[in-house]
Amino acid sequence: MMPTWRLRDFRDDDLDRAIQIWDQDRQRDDSPAVFPVSEVMAAARTGGPAVVAVVGDDLVGMAVAQAQGDRAWITLVALAGNWRSRGIGSALIAELERRLREQGIRRIGALLAPEATGTAALENSGYRTREGLVFYEKVEHLGASDAGLLAELGGRVQPPGLWGSLAGMEREKEAIERRIVLPLAEPALADRYGVRPPKAVILFGPPGTGKTSFARAVASRLEWPFVELFPSRLAAGDGSLATSLRETFTDLAGLETVLLFIDEVEEIAGVRSGVAVDPGHGVTNELLKLIPGFRDHDDRLLICATNSVRSLDPAFLRPGRFDYVIPVGPPDPAAREAIWRRYLGPAADGVEVRRLVAASEMFTPADIEFAALKGSQAAFEREVTDRRGAPADTEDYLTAIADTRPSLTAQALTEFREDIEHHVRM
Repeated sequence: MMPTWRLRDFRDDDLDRAIQIWDQDRQRDDSPAVFPVSEVMAAARTGGPAVVAVVGDDLVGMAVAQAQGDRAWITLVALAGNWRSRGIGSALIAELERRLREQGIRRIGALLAPEATGTAALENSGYRTREGLVFYEKVEHLGASDAGLLAELGGRVQPPGLWGSLAGMEREKEAIERRIVLPLAEPALADRYGVRPPKAVILFGPPGTGKTSFARAVASRLEWPFVELFPSRLAAGDGSLATSLRETFTDLAGLETVLLFIDEVEEIAGVRSGVAVDPGHGVTNELLKLIPGFRDHDDRLLICATNSVRSLDPAFLRPGRFDYVIPVGPPDPAAREAIWRRYLGPAADGVEVRRLVAASEMFTPADIEFAALKGSQAAFEREVTDRRGAPADTEDYLTAIADTRPSLTAQALTEFREDIEHHVRM
């Protein structure tokens, strides 16, 4: 004989179990949620009509509504898997209706995906579908409550136009756009063609090749909040590295949308020594456990960057954790020319840019930026002294190139090509 269920008010200590049931429903129905779980639970905790069904002390179902004027919306009907088709959903809806009528509500609606949990209960309770309606929605990725949390995490919304301002590096830009940006920017089209938007990717390449710039540009293109996690700062807290990492991911769960960027991820995901007491062993294990939970949520993207993909723990690189492993290499001549022209600006018209391109063969984009600034600074200082009105010329920049130590080395390029052969996944 099956135990009986009863209805009662939602309590704060029901929160974890309610979210668990909501997650199970999402996985079973594979349907989009019209109302995000954070909004639904916030309404439940602040007085929106919320009713739960319990068997003993176990929560097995929940329904929530939000009222506006004389209209209300049922925002959640969720049931534990083995308690469906027992009349609980209808009973939860009936109790919500009773409470809403007491508030003077005359019209009650519900927005659900076809076949989602609650559709049968609504039809059994006298609700009818409205044909000929189209649901429109525009999502602002940062609400008022998110803004405070984003500031606490040291993140911010990136300025618009960063993607368009990336000069050169067209191969890398095209790969990142096709694999990362487009499926996230057009999720409905991606779904129609069976393409799953990425949840986590790795960018690897020599220092200074623009991995951070690409991550920021992706956030700018998507208009998503950007949070950078600095492994070196995790150690600044009172607890262990693993504890600090776990607490950071817990805080991130409060954001509806986020691009999380971890640079130099090898510091917290390096090859494990196999010695259980090794501090690096614990933090790598913790990150491996946190990534699947991060992947479970829509509108979130993890981008990890490393200068040495070979130094990452093999378990970290297995398919299932990261959708793509994408190389970001040094600029070729065409890319170097585009980068030089970007940083020279109007001065490029009076400079032999091709000589600068040839002289900066082992330069990264960061090196070119530094040399361009150095050449312009030298011309500026000369003008302050001479006042002749002479612009910066080719020799100013060639001198700056000669005085700039390139970031790239023959060994680094050899290792990068080997890493491409063994680790790329895109």
